[in-house]
Amino acid sequence: MRTSNHLIGLLNFLTFLLSVPILGGGIWLSSRANNTDCLKFLQWPLIIIGVSIMVVSLAGFAGACYRNTFLMYLYLWAMFFIIAALIGFVIFAYVVTDKGSGRALLNRVYPDYYLEDYSGWLEERVAQGGNWAKVSSCIRDSRVCRRMGRLINGVPESADMFYQRSLSSIQSGCCKPPTECGYTYMNETAWSAGGGITGNNIDCSRWSNEQDQLCYACNSCKAGVLASVKRSWRKVSVINIVVLIILVIAYVVACAAFRNNKRMDNDEPYGETRMEKSQPSRINF
Repeated sequence: MRTSNHLIGLLNFLTFLLSVPILGGGIWLSSRANNTDCLKFLQWPLIIIGVSIMVVSLAGFAGACYRNTFLMYLYLWAMFFIIAALIGFVIFAYVVTDKGSGRALLNRVYPDYYLEDYSGWLEERVAQGGNWAKVSSCIRDSRVCRRMGRLINGVPESADMFYQRSLSSIQSGCCKPPTECGYTYMNETAWSAGGGITGNNIDCSRWSNEQDQLCYACNSCKAGVLASVKRSWRKVSVINIVVLIILVIAYVVACAAFRNNKRMDNDEPYGETRMEKSQPSRINF
């Protein structure tokens, strides 16, 4: 009996530790929401799941230490729903970030981004007028484009050097015009129409050298944000999948240990089923 309680307590301590990377992933998304991705609703499901696992694990740990059956039932049922919620979140994250990626360019290290390559719930959430006004304002305030400037030996970098830079998706989509438009490089955030605009992309006419406008109204900027969000969610989802696998294993072992405790409390021989008892329990783990 004591061994089973120790095992359950150890498993609850393990699930408590597993809540830390989930909560950390939510906090990381929150920091990117404030500084990079500028979408401030994506982190809350992870934060809620992480806090829930932490609280429920503490309840299960207390139940194991004090042999409180109610707390153990609460732990097992609550953890079941939390695992189901985490599975749903992982599936949802992969579904909504399934489409879209940058398009490779000739003689450019960075790709260009096009809104038509993205679709679904996340694209609609970002591209809607009211939402995009907040997102674009956040990107402008983050000064991500102003930080693109570089000096090489006190001299601004040349066009060839800029073309070989690995830009973030937001820098590529929001801080410069689409390559197909034919603008001539002046500096990182200033481009000249030169001999005229060559592309038919509507973003070509939306580009402005005004530093508070640039391409913040462009579809390429929206696509760049979507690409950044996709990358962030995929990184967090990898951690969530690893944690989920460990959680499921720990939950199955905890159920077996709890059932063993109940069998010993009821003086049942090993292998006896509840159907053989005169008063079967309604809840059987």
